[in-house]
Amino acid sequence: MIVCQNLTKQFGELTAVNDMSFEVAEGELFGFLGPNGAGKTTTIKMITGLLRPTSGRAMIGEYDIETHPLEAKRLFGYIPDNPFLYEKLTGREYLAFMADLYATVLPDRSQRIDELLHLFDLYDKGNEMVQGYSRGMRQKIALAGALIHSPKLILMDEPTVGLDPQSAQAMQDILRELCRRGTTVFISTHNLGIAEKLCDRVAIVNKGRMIAQGTVAELRAHVEPMTEAETASLSLEAIFFLLTGSATREELMRYLG
Repeated sequence: MIVCQNLTKQFGELTAVNDMSFEVAEGELFGFLGPNGAGKTTTIKMITGLLRPTSGRAMIGEYDIETHPLEAKRLFGYIPDNPFLYEKLTGREYLAFMADLYATVLPDRSQRIDELLHLFDLYDKGNEMVQGYSRGMRQKIALAGALIHSPKLILMDEPTVGLDPQSAQAMQDILRELCRRGTTVFISTHNLGIAEKLCDRVAIVNKGRMIAQGTVAELRAHVEPMTEAETASLSLEAIFFLLTGSATREELMRYLG
C-alpha cells in the first residue's frame, strides 16, 4: 500500500531524511518509530504530499504522490498529532463537511455518518459542537472524518498522545478493527509499549536513516550478539534503546536486572 524508494529530504545543509526505503502491505498495521528529530514527521509529510522530496519517491497504491497527487490522496486519510478541527461545527456537521471536501458521493450520506459516530462511540455527542469535545473525542472525530471516504490507508501521528488509558485502549481497538476490515494503518508513535502490542511490523529510524524494520522477533536479529535467553527477553523498548544508541548493552542488562 505504501512504497518509499530512496526518499531523501534536505533543508539547506541539513539532511532530515537520508535514502529512506520501506514498504507497507495492504491490511497491515505498521509502526514508525524513532527519537525526536529522527525524520519521522518529515517522512510522513513526503508520503502524504505535504513536502516534496529532494530525491526518491513515495507511492500510495499504484500512484506516485508527486506525479499523481489527487489519485494518491483519494486513497488515504491523514491525522496529525494535533489535528485542526472546526470547533463551531457539531460532530455530525464536521463529518458532512469532510465528506464534501473529499467529494464523497454516497447513496445515504447520513447513514455513513451514523455508522462512524457509532463506531467511535460518539453517536450521543454527534449534535454537540466540537469545541466541547474532550481530547479523546477530538481524536476520534478526526479519525472518523478521515474515514468518511472509506480510504484504503490511514496515517496517524501519535494516535494515543494525551489520551487517558481507557480512551487509548479504545483507539487501539478501533485501529485493529480497521485492519481487520482491510484498511492499512500507518502510525508514528513514541509509545513503544503500544507499538509492540499493536503493530504487525515496525520500522526504527534514527538521524534520518532507516536502521531496522520487521517484526519484534526479526528486529532482535539486529542487536549485538547475546545469549539465547537474553535475546528472547528483549522487548521492543530494549531493542529501540540498543539500535538508536540510547543505551549500551551493559547499561541495558543492568536496567533489566
